[in-house]
Amino acid sequence: MSTLKNILWPQVILFGDSITQYSFSSSGWGSDIANKLARKCDVVNRGLSGYNSRWGKIILPRIISGDRGPHNKIAAVTVFFGANDCALEDKNPKQHVPLQEYSDNLKEIARHLVSVGVTADKVIFITPPPLNEAAWQKECELAGSPLNRLNSVAGQYAQACVQAAGQCGADILDLWTLMQKDGQDFTEFLSDGLHLSLKGNQFVAEQLWKVLERRVVDLPFILPYWGDVDPEHPEASLLCDR
Repeated sequence: MSTLKNILWPQVILFGDSITQYSFSSSGWGSDIANKLARKCDVVNRGLSGYNSRWGKIILPRIISGDRGPHNKIAAVTVFFGANDCALEDKNPKQHVPLQEYSDNLKEIARHLVSVGVTADKVIFITPPPLNEAAWQKECELAGSPLNRLNSVAGQYAQACVQAAGQCGADILDLWTLMQKDGQDFTEFLSDGLHLSLKGNQFVAEQLWKVLERRVVDLPFILPYWGDVDPEHPEASLLCDR
């Protein structure tokens, strides 16, 4: 009796901070991507609220390791850090990561991915979005702290992310620039000044799909369409290699 082969789904892994962790919420950008890839690919959320690139670099080998084997084929990995790294050192030293270290961390993350078989063309860096300082200041005051981030500083980290992607051969989604393009009101993309609103999630999903689609467009539909299953002999349809 022949041994049945396991059904192997490719994976798109979303790696980042809270903006990634919350992306699987209702109408989140990760949920939208997962819906587009249903029956073709598993979209795996590895967002870690509050984390920065320093901590992400440390934990990544425990998330994506070299012993995954062919049973976990990775189609793409998004790397979405910077919103916490860019916290002001004197106001939020725990999350702050210096600009040069942030750049180095991103490049180290890319090197690790390449070392375990995820080629650079499958890696997508995402910059931090812009910051609505007025709205975020209110959140900070509610927590009993002063404003701990600035949009201009977030822009410096976004530019460092763009440059790191170019140096690594990774793709880039520059949210900081796109959300402010042509002077548009970017504040509608943010719920509290830092995290994404419904419209912000929709924007990220749309922009990321433009970058991601070519990496997944040729993935086959896994298992037969129900109308193609032989009702008299379903095994012949469902146990075939496809």
